[in-house]
Amino acid sequence: MKMASFKEIISTLPRRKGWKDSNNDLFLYQGFWCSSFFIEGVMSAQQNFQSQPSDIVICTAPKTGTTWLKSLTFAIVTRTTFDDSTSPLLTNLSHDCVPFLEVDLAQSSTNRDPKNPLLATHVPYSSLPKSIIDSSCKIVYICRNPKDAFVSLYHFIARRLVFKDMKPLALEEAFELYCQGVSSYGPYWDHVLGFWKASLDRPDKILFLKYEEMMEDTVVYVKKLADFIGYPFSSEEIKKGLVEKIVSMCSFENLSNLEVNKSGKHREGTPGVIENKIYFRKGKVGDWENYLTPVMAARLDSITLQKLNGSGLTL
Repeated sequence: MKMASFKEIISTLPRRKGWKDSNNDLFLYQGFWCSSFFIEGVMSAQQNFQSQPSDIVICTAPKTGTTWLKSLTFAIVTRTTFDDSTSPLLTNLSHDCVPFLEVDLAQSSTNRDPKNPLLATHVPYSSLPKSIIDSSCKIVYICRNPKDAFVSLYHFIARRLVFKDMKPLALEEAFELYCQGVSSYGPYWDHVLGFWKASLDRPDKILFLKYEEMMEDTVVYVKKLADFIGYPFSSEEIKKGLVEKIVSMCSFENLSNLEVNKSGKHREGTPGVIENKIYFRKGKVGDWENYLTPVMAARLDSITLQKLNGSGLTL
C-alpha cells in the first residue's frame, strides 16, 4: 500500500485536537491516538518490517525513560567494542544510536547497521508489526508513574513548541486530554497494560520494567537487562566494576552534561528537528508534585486504579 492510500485511510479516522497546534491533530488508529506522520510510519512498518531473531526492541510510551533505557541497552550491547571513554553515546544522542521503527525503519528493515541489533518504538503491543510478535526477538518495555509521565510529556511538547516560536497548550488543558486518553500513543494505561499482559504470557520474550524501581537499584536492573537480552556480564566484568561504569556513563547527570546533549540537534534538516537538550529535563521520580494540584493528582490516581483493576499491576 502506498503513502497516498495511507493518507486516505488516516483522513477517515476519528480525530481530536492534539497538544501542539491546529495542524497537529491526533487520530485514533487501532485504539491509540497518534499524529498522522507517525501513523503513516506505523502502517508502513506493519507492512514492511521484517524482524530478525537477534533483534532487541525497546518499547516505551513517550517520556517514560526511553532515552535512559536506550543508552543503557546500547552500552551493554556495544561494551566489547567501546568503553566509557570511546562510546558513541558520548558524542551522539542515544536516539541517534538506536533506530526508530516508525521513522527510520518504516520503509525498509535493512536501513540499519547489521552489527546493531537494537531498535526502538512507541507502538502499543497490539499494533507491533507481526514479524516482531512472531519472531524470537526480545522486547524490553519500561513504564512510569502516570503523573510523572504526564508532566514529562507536557514539558517535552511545550519546550519543542517554544523552540519553534509557538505557544504551548495550558497544562490544565493538556491534563484534561491526557485523562481522556488523548495523548501521543495514548491512552497511556492501555499502552502499559498491553505490554504488561504480554509479558505475563511470554516472560521469555518481554522484560517489563518500572522506571522508579530501576532508578532505585540501577546496577541490579542493568545486570537483569543484560541477562535478558543475551549479553550477560561475566564474573570478571562484574569484578572490574563494568556494570557500575555503564550505569555512571548513562546516568542523567552525565548524559545531560555532555556537549552533544547541550547543543546538538536530533534529525537536523528534517521537519522533525529537535534540540537534544529537550530530551533532558530532570529525570526525577515524583517531580509531578511541583506541577499537579492535589485534586489533579487524585483524579489521575483514581483513573489509574480503575484502569489497572484486576491486572495485578500497580503504577
